[in-house]
Amino acid sequence: MGYDISYHPINETEIREWYFDVLNDPELISGITDRYQVDDFYKEKYQEVINIGLGTNSDDSFERSHGYYIAVVQGFLRKYYYTRGSAFSFLLEERPHFEKYTKDFKTIAPDSVGTVISNRIVQNYSSGVFIPAGQVVQLLADYENDPSVKADLDAFFSDGRIKVFLKALEDAKQQGLGLLEATEVVEPNPLNLNDSACYSNLFNCDQEGAYLFKAAAMAQMKAIEEQNNLQPGEISNNAERVVMNHEEVKEQEKKGFWKKLFG
Repeated sequence: MGYDISYHPINETEIREWYFDVLNDPELISGITDRYQVDDFYKEKYQEVINIGLGTNSDDSFERSHGYYIAVVQGFLRKYYYTRGSAFSFLLEERPHFEKYTKDFKTIAPDSVGTVISNRIVQNYSSGVFIPAGQVVQLLADYENDPSVKADLDAFFSDGRIKVFLKALEDAKQQGLGLLEATEVVEPNPLNLNDSACYSNLFNCDQEGAYLFKAAAMAQMKAIEEQNNLQPGEISNNAERVVMNHEEVKEQEKKGFWKKLFG
């Protein structure tokens, strides 16, 4: 399975107030959702995410539990951004010096959390790196002024995806926020974007990355049709996008999370 990557503007204070403080006092949800004018449906989902977070065990992956839930919660409250496959976590595998732009979640999460923190996307349905506000500003400046940084980012966020990543960085910069990476918070269906899956608020997701994904998927299918002498549209008209059903995820606790959260 590929990776549907999202970038969530948020800072360390909000991470604590919106998630870790709420774990200790779920009644804080009402004040938070009122301040951000969240409707009752997503307020209820916020509460359910917190309920699942409370069941996290110390031997669980931080990224597959608290980190991912933070990204979902952020999407209830604020705009976020989607890019197919282009995770900053994966860039670090090729260009480890880019790690200087990230911050260790061990310095953000309370000591009581106790889960193993990798600061990377570990698999699907996971959080990834966190780029703090100061480094968001630095990364944008380096992109503009350092040809090697620009070349690396343009090559990695190819096929127009760099525009989405820069848009996410710029949004975070303008609000004085950092940027949290996650995977499979939203799963666009490139054959029918109205049939996309989302485990946060889809209406808060910037659409540009999903349209790029759709265009790339359609171009690939067209190329296959031409190579195999098929009629135009034969593949796209008969194809079906299969999004992993969370009932099929191996980890039992993950099954329980999605079953309880979205039925």
